[in-house]
Amino acid sequence: MSRIGKQPVVIPAKVKVEVKGQTVFIEGPKGKLDFQLPRRTTVAVANNQLVVSRAGEDAESKSLHGLSRSIINNMVKGVSDGFVKKLEIQGVGFKAAVQGKVINLTLGYSHPLNYAIPDQIKVTVDENTKLTIEGPNKQVVGQVAAEIRSYYPPEPYKGKGVRYSDEKVIRKEGKTVQ
Repeated sequence: MSRIGKQPVVIPAKVKVEVKGQTVFIEGPKGKLDFQLPRRTTVAVANNQLVVSRAGEDAESKSLHGLSRSIINNMVKGVSDGFVKKLEIQGVGFKAAVQGKVINLTLGYSHPLNYAIPDQIKVTVDENTKLTIEGPNKQVVGQVAAEIRSYYPPEPYKGKGVRYSDEKVIRKEGKTVQ
């Protein structure tokens, strides 16, 4: 039995779960999510718990068992509490602003960068340099943060760029004159 897969997922009171065939629909105060279960896995709802089970004992079934349970657990956490990623922009003249469903980034290029915000994702900007990305889907929140960071990753000499709030950038020493 998979160590992760055999653990039941506890459903909070404010979350509704519905299983239709191989699709799991989860709805809560932060949004709605659905997940198509891989073959060889099934989900059962019993006394406010989701139990994921598998059909076989081969390696693929075992790995899909734990994966499915983790994804469903993240979905339940996402619709009840939500996920948050924080980014910081460092550099002279570097800034961000949210206008509707678009983030305008000024990162030292000759043109501004515009990033379209996906559905169910909320982005807020504080002090023009601190971005907070929130949403119910852990994968989408992480992907949005990674794509924004990829426009100008932190460089090691001056530390300029977009970084995660808890990221440590190891600085390098520049060239010295002899």
